[in-house]
Amino acid sequence: MIDKRQYNVYATIRKLCIGVVVFNLIWLVLALALRNKILPNPIDVYRIMPQEFVAGMGRHVMASLWRVLAGIVIALLFGVVGGLATAFSKRLNKILEPLLYLSYPVPKLALLPVVMIVFGIDEASKIVMIVLIVVFQLMISIRDAIRHIPRDNYYVLMSLGATKWQNIRHIIIPATLPSIFSALRVTVGIAVSVLFVTETFGTDKGLGFFTVDAWMRLDYIKMYAGIVSISVIGFLLFVAIDIADAVFCRWNRLMSRY
Repeated sequence: MIDKRQYNVYATIRKLCIGVVVFNLIWLVLALALRNKILPNPIDVYRIMPQEFVAGMGRHVMASLWRVLAGIVIALLFGVVGGLATAFSKRLNKILEPLLYLSYPVPKLALLPVVMIVFGIDEASKIVMIVLIVVFQLMISIRDAIRHIPRDNYYVLMSLGATKWQNIRHIIIPATLPSIFSALRVTVGIAVSVLFVTETFGTDKGLGFFTVDAWMRLDYIKMYAGIVSISVIGFLLFVAIDIADAVFCRWNRLMSRY
């Protein structure tokens, strides 16, 4: 039998797949109705993607995927440390809170020139941009999740002689994981979009470069192949986050039903 956790995962994937099918049907109808080379048939785009991947698009896909994953991992490290520090240290929170609230609303693309001046135009600046998008949302979400943990939860474990690690394992981690996954859902899509822009500067690798290069050469089928590829990266990341949420936060989904 399929347990509830597997059902939630399958249901999420099924909904996403339905959305993909509907999107492609709309694309196909528009392409057939307009009959314009600016909007090619999706079938033609998907047909050339395997050969383009082998011919060179594959290295652009891997470059973009590496930048996104590296940025998310680094942001998770800083976000978790920063969220824990600001949640448990009132003094540190007073110092960092104004910085968080001032920097978080700033459009991160506006910081691109500054990041490129400081970190150069190579890999580092592109990864730093992704970190800037993800890390602030993570820090605020983790801090607020820890603050909303009822103190009675700590008292119960303390009365049973729990250690600090047991408090972290049984209280803090379960309380913060749903917030981490929610923050990642919000920020990953934005991070992929910003990565596309950053890859048009100072690099010859990445789907941003590949797509813009095809556009400049009026090769619209390749251009759409690049757009679809970067969309697939975002789609797969979103599915991975949702699966991780279903696996590690099963209790949260069960509680939300009552």
